Amino acid sequence: MISRRTFGAGLALSAVLRAGPSLAQGANPDTLKVALLPDESASTIIQNNQGLKSYLEQGLGKRIELVVTTDYSSMIEAMRFKRIDLAYFGPLSYVLAKSRSPEIEPFAALVSGGQPTYTSYLIANVAAGIARADDVKGKTVGFGDTASTSSHLIPRALLKNAGLEAGQDYSFQHLGTHDAVARAVQAGHVQAGGLSRPIFTALVEKKSIDPAKIKVVAESRPIPNYPWTVRGDLAPDLKEKIKAAFLEIRDPVILKPFKAESFASITDADYDVLRETAKLLNIDLTKVKG
Repeated sequence: MISRRTFGAGLALSAVLRAGPSLAQGANPDTLKVALLPDESASTIIQNNQGLKSYLEQGLGKRIELVVTTDYSSMIEAMRFKRIDLAYFGPLSYVLAKSRSPEIEPFAALVSGGQPTYTSYLIANVAAGIARADDVKGKTVGFGDTASTSSHLIPRALLKNAGLEAGQDYSFQHLGTHDAVARAVQAGHVQAGGLSRPIFTALVEKKSIDPAKIKVVAESRPIPNYPWTVRGDLAPDLKEKIKAAFLEIRDPVILKPFKAESFASITDADYDVLRETAKLLNIDLTKVKG
């Protein structure tokens, strides 16, 4: 059960985010605002990450406030205006954030299966007659958020490589979340869709979707995983302590909400593959809402 205290803290943080850049603290603040991906309800995310909060408070000697914004776009803007100090982005949302706030620094990425990478699936309703990516021609595809890596950019690239252009060879809808895409494909509201392999696997394990009604049509090459980022203007010694703290996490209770085995060092150059993919698709990242 979510305590009133935890729920109230989430509401208070929402107010902080709305208050404006004047609340941004200096290079070595007493309190670090740590933003987490808004992929579930804010209260659930905050509750699930109390272990991370305690770990960072003990390791860094600072107060930690967990922040969950309403969507990717507000998270990017919060980082741009220095309303948050650390942020856990999706790969593409990080690239978008970096394009608007060049000073932010990625320092650690989620490790799963022994690698700081993951893959994207193109899935289809079993009754839709889709056996390969090029069979999507003439069908409707469900994508997630426009700023999603594995639920938009990468599955769209998979279709591009199969000779299919979005809006010309197939229609598409943005459905918001990965699980919404999976449910829409299962129900036949769209014939195909894109989402991350880890989320698809988790949905099957939780029996949220029926694998008898959905088939995997294609899988992408490895994608650099979700990065932790930090404000570039924080004190250098503080940034080093933050990086070390994440690289040393081994507690499965802390790692479980991220579906991670650990976190590994990463640099901005690791995400150039996403910039190149966007260029291949003629997507202007400066105009992507995210």
